[in-house]
Amino acid sequence: MGSEDKNPNWPDLGTGHMDRALELVRYLRVECPWDRKQTPESLVPHLLEEAHEVVDAIRESHDDDLEGELGDLLLNLSFQVVLGEERKAFTAASIMDRLEKKMWDRHPHLFGLGEKEDWEVLKARERKEKFGDEGASVLAGIPAGLDPLHKAHRIQDRVSGVGFDWDDATGALEKVQEEVGEVRDALAHEEFSRLEEELGDLLFAVVNLVRLAGSHSATALEHANRKFSRRFERLEAKAAELEISIPDASLEVLDTLWDEVKSEEG
Repeated sequence: MGSEDKNPNWPDLGTGHMDRALELVRYLRVECPWDRKQTPESLVPHLLEEAHEVVDAIRESHDDDLEGELGDLLLNLSFQVVLGEERKAFTAASIMDRLEKKMWDRHPHLFGLGEKEDWEVLKARERKEKFGDEGASVLAGIPAGLDPLHKAHRIQDRVSGVGFDWDDATGALEKVQEEVGEVRDALAHEEFSRLEEELGDLLFAVVNLVRLAGSHSATALEHANRKFSRRFERLEAKAAELEISIPDASLEVLDTLWDEVKSEEG
């Protein structure tokens, strides 16, 4: 970034603690045979794993674990930066220059660069700059590797920005009910080749309902997973106390235990 690109309203913060991670990786690349042979692609599994471990620590509210996992994630990010420097694709400085400029462009009102702009107008301009007129679809740039729940949310979020959306969650709920009817019809007629498609439509509609209700499907589902796991583990404990074999018990017996667990939680 040249001097003409600098923002006079934003100070040059220089270097700091994060640079130590880059220096650590540069040292490892010289001294450690394993680190020396790594490539951007070979490190992807580690990057993904560390990102998930950070999320786990956040969701479990384990700050001590989070501190360590953030360090591991930072190391992996630093690895990608250093490897990019080695192949002369970019530098740590160019990454930060680009990040700062992106934030200035997205928040001009905060950095003394202009009036606040509508978010979707900003994103549309970014897509046009990145993909050109032919590739500037509202859906352009959504990462192919996103898991289906996140991808569905992002697709719906994008089209919502151009007005293709329900006014509120009520419309989305009615769509869910319509899709439930389609699934029921496919099951009733044993149209199993159609069933998967209808189930997919139902899941997509539920994601939209969750989004319009102000949440994220991945977050809501994770909470549901935890609640079910907590309750089922308590059910197992109750069954053990009563010397009930869960595999041999009837569904009626297990439902009774389940209701007891739920009532105890209030």
